[in-house]
Amino acid sequence: MKSWIYNIGICVTATALITGCAAEKKTPQRVSVTPSPCVVTPDEHNRVTLDMTMHVPANYLSTRCRLVMTPHLLVDDSLRCAYTPSMLDAPIFDRKMERRKRLEGYQDPYAGRTVKMDKVRKAYDLPYNETITLPEDVDEGRIVAVVEANGCGRCRTMDTVTVASVTNPVTLIPEAKEAMHLDWIEPEFVIRPKVVEGRGVARLQFAINSYGIDLEMGDNRSELEQMTRTLAPILEDSLATLSSLKIIGMASADGRLATNSRLAHQRAEAAAKWLTAQLDPSQQTLHGISIGSRPEGWQPVVDAMIQAQDRDTAAVLGVLRKYADRDDDVQEYFIRRLPCWPKIRNRYLQKDRKVEYLYTYHIKSFTTDEELRAMYSRRPDAFNEEELLRVATLAQSPEEKKEVYHTLLHYFPSSQVAANNLAVLYLREGKTEEAQRIVAIPESCSEEMLNTLAVSYVYTNDYEKAVELLQEIDSPQARYNLGIIRAKQRQLTEAHELMQPFRDLNSAICALSVNRTEEADGIMRQIDDERPVAEYVRALIAARQGDGKAVMRHLAPACREEQLRKRAANEGVFLPYHELEEFRSILAPEAEDLQTELRK
Repeated sequence: MKSWIYNIGICVTATALITGCAAEKKTPQRVSVTPSPCVVTPDEHNRVTLDMTMHVPANYLSTRCRLVMTPHLLVDDSLRCAYTPSMLDAPIFDRKMERRKRLEGYQDPYAGRTVKMDKVRKAYDLPYNETITLPEDVDEGRIVAVVEANGCGRCRTMDTVTVASVTNPVTLIPEAKEAMHLDWIEPEFVIRPKVVEGRGVARLQFAINSYGIDLEMGDNRSELEQMTRTLAPILEDSLATLSSLKIIGMASADGRLATNSRLAHQRAEAAAKWLTAQLDPSQQTLHGISIGSRPEGWQPVVDAMIQAQDRDTAAVLGVLRKYADRDDDVQEYFIRRLPCWPKIRNRYLQKDRKVEYLYTYHIKSFTTDEELRAMYSRRPDAFNEEELLRVATLAQSPEEKKEVYHTLLHYFPSSQVAANNLAVLYLREGKTEEAQRIVAIPESCSEEMLNTLAVSYVYTNDYEKAVELLQEIDSPQARYNLGIIRAKQRQLTEAHELMQPFRDLNSAICALSVNRTEEADGIMRQIDDERPVAEYVRALIAARQGDGKAVMRHLAPACREEQLRKRAANEGVFLPYHELEEFRSILAPEAEDLQTELRK
């Protein structure tokens, strides 16, 4: 859109616009505009649409003139921009323009923007519908229509009419990262039994058809001692109770299954006797020890052949698949008849025999806050996730909470509650990189963690990534945060739709931004917020509703904040109150200083 900017060095003020030519005589009737005045809000490209109609009274214009209506943007009563005008041509002026076109070939640049009069004694409507672009640094101001007459040898300003107030309520929303909702998860503390299951394998060597344990054979001593090192700490722990221990001998696939199973059971029993002799468990623990056996099968043989890339692996697998529903004896019968059997027997049959041990133990639960605090300092390893989360809740300072969450993630790396809350603490400290390292993980995340990650992107001004994540989350917090981002991007209709259900100060601001004044009023009447910015929003609503007393009542506490006081001076909707003594005193910094001194 074409716009005209006056030459630098010419100072044009609202007073000069109204004064016009010195020879001008006041017109009895004035030009009016509907709507009068309207409130316009810049979009994401800092554009506003002026859709209005100028009403020109009868006998306002002489028959020889063109009436020119030009919108001007005023900020602090100083002219910033002049925009494309509209014209109203009186009958003689219109005939003059037609003659110039016929005789001189003159092309009127405003021919398409001109309304032609047939009688000056009749009232006319001059429509204006344009989208204009404001300077980037302008958020508030007012637009006036300067009405001039020309064509009679001199230019004279006949009228100046305020047609719109430029307001941008959405800039009252704080910085996006300050307005974001972070999901702090505070789970309910539930006491759960702490049952730990474990498994180990001892690879022991035995003499053929024997179950006696020779500690000097192979790695028998180190294998049995590893079993002891695994189980001894459980029996020695005053907080742990070993509830079951099952020792299982693995029957070799080579040989008769019945014979091998019986031998495997005996070897498991020998390992259990050796173990109990070393650990000296209580009678209660002894009752929880059981012995068993099961076939080891041919899978270890197949695994060894695969690792060696043996070409005969397929033949063995073929037998196992064909007789999968039969026992080891049948499978062995056919494997022994393969040409590769001698190689299998010499290379791949295991020399040692597995003894597997499965154990279960309970750890004492901590049920009171006092017990949780005391035990955390001594035995954090004895806590389950729920207990550690409760300790984090009991921690008083952010630093204490962070320490507990780090401990929790050490023992429970997949705890999404701990990861989310720790990231929230880091974000509140402005440590965005630390927060992102905690929550930016490839595995599936909870909605809370995704929302926290999205907020971390807002902290680094990466709105694109933040929006991409928030659009995938179906939670109130995510919708609120997306609404804040859209508001900051001045996608006001979408921002209003997203924020509408929340009915807080920011949702009221979004409602004002799309001219839903009554909706904003309803929200502000329901919320108990007396901060200066909230009072300023109430003053804006009152100004739009024409309630001057309410404007002053709410503007006074709002203008105790210097930034809002300066804003009020340029806010277009407050223009009707500029001449009031009360308004001027509210905006005077020295008046506020005096009030402060009096209060002291």
